[in-house]
Amino acid sequence: MVESAAQRFARITGVERPAKPKVLIERAVVLGASMAGLMAARVLSDHADEVLIVERDTTGDSTEPRPGVPQGSQVHALLPAGQAQLDRWFPGFTAEALAAGATSPPPEESRTYINGELRPGPPPGSLGEALISTRPFLESMVRRRTLEIGNIRLVHGRADGIDISGDRVTAARYQPDGTAGPESVITVPADLVVDATGRSSRLSDWLGAAGWPQPTMHRMPIKLNYASALFRRDPKISEIGVSIAQNQPGSGRPLRQGGILAVEGDRWLVLVAGYADDRPTRDIEDFRKRCRSDYPTEFAQIAEYGELIGEVNTYHQADSRRRDYHALERIPAGLIVAGDAVASFNPIYGQGMTSATLHASCLSAYLSSDPDLTQPARSYFDDVNVVVDVAWQLSTLADLALPHVDGPYPRGYRLTKWFSSLIFAATAKDDDLNVQFNRVTTMLDHPTALARPQFILRALRFALLPSTT
Repeated sequence: MVESAAQRFARITGVERPAKPKVLIERAVVLGASMAGLMAARVLSDHADEVLIVERDTTGDSTEPRPGVPQGSQVHALLPAGQAQLDRWFPGFTAEALAAGATSPPPEESRTYINGELRPGPPPGSLGEALISTRPFLESMVRRRTLEIGNIRLVHGRADGIDISGDRVTAARYQPDGTAGPESVITVPADLVVDATGRSSRLSDWLGAAGWPQPTMHRMPIKLNYASALFRRDPKISEIGVSIAQNQPGSGRPLRQGGILAVEGDRWLVLVAGYADDRPTRDIEDFRKRCRSDYPTEFAQIAEYGELIGEVNTYHQADSRRRDYHALERIPAGLIVAGDAVASFNPIYGQGMTSATLHASCLSAYLSSDPDLTQPARSYFDDVNVVVDVAWQLSTLADLALPHVDGPYPRGYRLTKWFSSLIFAATAKDDDLNVQFNRVTTMLDHPTALARPQFILRALRFALLPSTT
């Protein structure tokens, strides 16, 4: 029987590790030590004699933002689905992260505001324990745990291309750190190559230059601008652990979003964001003004009275994008693409790192199926497309409501938007709907879970009888 998208997603988000992984590969090369690259390397270590990671940043064990992740100083979220996968592939990861300083704020220290109104959170414990930290802290832990595995090795250099012989990838090329010129490029024979080089991936160009089809790229121009600043955490100023604030189109409020996270090192990481011509600056007074005028009280309290650590950092993301590798009629065997190299989304929704962990689980499912490695990894790309579809649907449905975003609109957009608004309104009054809604938005469940008859009927009941409690 053919798996539905929801069934595939449930399998991908499972947390059981393969009982007896089989070694299929002599050498695998992973291009990029991003979250996606590190997670791919972890999975490959079960199936390869040797895994080589090529990474241009020489960060070592640093927990500072690295050049290859210019948004690393900004607020990042690890959704519950991603946390579950980290514990799956690195047993005890959450406990270790919390012991090292990551936080897990209790419900009374966590708030979500929509259009200035406090929203009820899901019942305590319904989504599991939260894991809050900065992106560099989390990535450094994943990097350390990955490189502790005996058959994984990292070299510093810039990915330079792949070699294709016949119908399969046979090698990866890289320029070692500190060298220049084509004569210094190193070619590493490989049975499997993973492109995890991020949004700026050049794989499509490499395929085109070798005479292979290039994937269609879809873009949605979100024009997101945001700024983040670190403050010393002080209970005399606020007890807040997590605060998320969002103003929606049509609310009469500026289309600004913000977040406060209590992160490692007894610090708050505070974010303010706007769209299109609304651009936060690196000026601390502009940052404080925004916190005072457009966000809940805790934003102003921290920005006004908190001790600023370092500088305000800004970032701009022009678009969300996805590359349809799954739809290529021809693609070389021995090639895997993961993380932002496949798709990257509006970062406000925190899907990036979680998607990367789920791509690794797609890779595990593929390699655990005892595949014919002389053939393209079709089942892998099909699974990844299911993950991408979920994240893309959740983020772009909200982005399409922004006045400066003019498509592309998916089929059935108006009906989907109406249904989503109906469900969202009902979540404020129905705990079961609230839990299911949050399980979908945190990528624990497929969106079709909200289309179950019992949830549709309950949402309609609240819409038709708004006074019902």
